Amino acid sequence: MSSNKPSRKPHTFQFRGKQLQASDSLFFIIALLCLLPIISSPVALILGFTLASFGFVPTKLNIAAATKKLLAYSIIGLGFGIHLDQAIAASTQGFGLIVGSIFFTLTFGWFLTKALRLEQKTGHLIASGTAICGGSAIAAVAPAINARDDQTSLALATVFVLNSIALFIFPAIGHLLEMSQHAFGTWAAIAIHDTSSVVGAAGAYGDEALRTATTIKLARALWIVPIAFLSALLFKGDNKKIGIPYFILFYCLAIVFAHFVPSLENIYSHIFVASKRLLVVCLFLIGSGITIQKLRASGLKPLLLGVLLWVAIGVGSLSYILLNVA
Repeated sequence: MSSNKPSRKPHTFQFRGKQLQASDSLFFIIALLCLLPIISSPVALILGFTLASFGFVPTKLNIAAATKKLLAYSIIGLGFGIHLDQAIAASTQGFGLIVGSIFFTLTFGWFLTKALRLEQKTGHLIASGTAICGGSAIAAVAPAINARDDQTSLALATVFVLNSIALFIFPAIGHLLEMSQHAFGTWAAIAIHDTSSVVGAAGAYGDEALRTATTIKLARALWIVPIAFLSALLFKGDNKKIGIPYFILFYCLAIVFAHFVPSLENIYSHIFVASKRLLVVCLFLIGSGITIQKLRASGLKPLLLGVLLWVAIGVGSLSYILLNVA
């Protein structure tokens, strides 16, 4: 006997003109909780990954675009908490290490790609992400060398996995070796891929480490443009498709503005704290974009290449820093 009762439909609500499931409210509640100090960067990443695994991530929202914007805003905000003289000193002292690590990683990546018989463009994208700044570098280099979507996805998945691991193991290693705040910040900026994970790991270690890591990391990120241009020439791609990370410019302007208008120092400190919490939300959103399917799709060879490059640059830079950086 059939029932005349209408079937129950999931409750929905509107968000910026888009219809969302009521169950997606859990996603937004946890995202807001990430603004509170009770949730650390690694925990936020795990929460995002867990929600993605159980299907609680809104499919009708462009999470990747939101993450990109929020990350840019948080980085600019951090600029208000960094002193100009410290930024200049950190960038100058780390210049040789930045340049050396970038070209070592790209060269070593080329040889490893050949040895592993991996697709050349996939290998170059992974090497570029490891050498400069993870997903941002991959996103800039991919169109410049006319990489396919699957090649770009493999490189991004590989970098995301290693970024997730870095958030946990880097602070632990730093404490184990009793590294100073400055030394750890330098190491994190050189050896961790994405800016979000660099700032997340350094922030967990301490404010001084955070300031050092952010400054050196963004000085390193400036190499996106020349590396993307050289990549276009190497692969005979389109150098007109090179993306320029403008948020780095605004980050520098924030440092300069705070230096020349010191009367607002109290406001700058609040912006700095708020930006740190916003970054935790970014890591939650990044975690929500990592799924078991993406991890499986990365395959063994791309992941092996990423791990070998990561270990090489991580161990190499750590050895140098322990010997030369106070």
